[in-house]
Amino acid sequence: MKRRRFLSGATQGLAVAAVGASSLASPALAQGIRQLNMVTTWPRDFPGLGTGARRLAESITRMSGGKLTVEVFAAGERVPPFESFDAVSSGAADLYHAIEYYWQDRSRAFNFFAAVPFGLTAGEMAAWIYDGGGQALWDELSAGFNIKPFQAGNTGAQMGGWYNKEINAVEDFRGLKIRLPGLGGEVARRLGAVPVTLPGVEIFPSLHSGAIDATEWAGPWNDLALGFHKVARHYYYPGFHEPGTALSSGVNLKVWENLSAEHKAIVDHAMAAENAFSRAQFMSQNALALDILRRQHRVDLRRFSDGVLKAMGEASGVIVGDIGTGGDGLTRRIYKSFRAFRKKALSWSHLGEQSFWNARLLPFKY
Repeated sequence: MKRRRFLSGATQGLAVAAVGASSLASPALAQGIRQLNMVTTWPRDFPGLGTGARRLAESITRMSGGKLTVEVFAAGERVPPFESFDAVSSGAADLYHAIEYYWQDRSRAFNFFAAVPFGLTAGEMAAWIYDGGGQALWDELSAGFNIKPFQAGNTGAQMGGWYNKEINAVEDFRGLKIRLPGLGGEVARRLGAVPVTLPGVEIFPSLHSGAIDATEWAGPWNDLALGFHKVARHYYYPGFHEPGTALSSGVNLKVWENLSAEHKAIVDHAMAAENAFSRAQFMSQNALALDILRRQHRVDLRRFSDGVLKAMGEASGVIVGDIGTGGDGLTRRIYKSFRAFRKKALSWSHLGEQSFWNARLLPFKY
């Protein structure tokens, strides 16, 4: 693919374009302004995901007083969505906004920095990355691809998906055609389903035509926007496969290293701010959307049975364990850290948060 670099002149508004197959897309410098370009895996302004990328870019620009600007290119506008990683790694783009499990063909360890079945909740993921040693391991992994990674959002807990077939027992997964990417899809395959990968724009027509029997996406907010309630009968929970999916932004390592200390601090704080706001917005909008789905559209909400969830959990443990113990030395260290933190988090979350959630559901007037 032909790479292009645009450099804006510093005087008299003249622009000089340098084009070459070997050139990298360095930031534009114009009158002290540094311009970065961001590629994403989302449609432009898609709720929560595309809008989050735009908000992040605007925050960096605003916090720098316009001295560090970020231009956002939605999926396909500059590179295909799943080529965003390679574009940033090679220097053809400066940063991306995505989810790390999209890059698992480069290293299966990237799954741990996005979501794994029965893994970490949004709060636990933030805790592991920010205060549990996860960031240093993520930095080490991504540096091998010339990238500096950041958390840049979180969808929070997700739903189990939309089904046109009742799931009452593990046997009901046999032959089920389901759009379920990543490790969740591998779990479904072990239960007898046939997982397929589809871009977002193809899910609705595939459900409508019967090409697939079920799908998952991000949760009520995005699911309502995509209209899945119009073509699927049952809405299952919980989302075992993605308990708190971290969104990410990766910056080309050379670009990152060449930023001033002030600009590095701005990018770092903008990422953290977006991570916090994104999680809050998904919580708020998912609650509103679920209410609409229940009250206005009379969606049939169903919980996976304990037997089904246990089978999912057992399959998940095998799959995640195989990744962690069967990879290279760095992958094994990441898995060891992740697993140890999950064990500690389970103990506190059960005692501190889950017990409160259970108490809050008791029948008392409030």
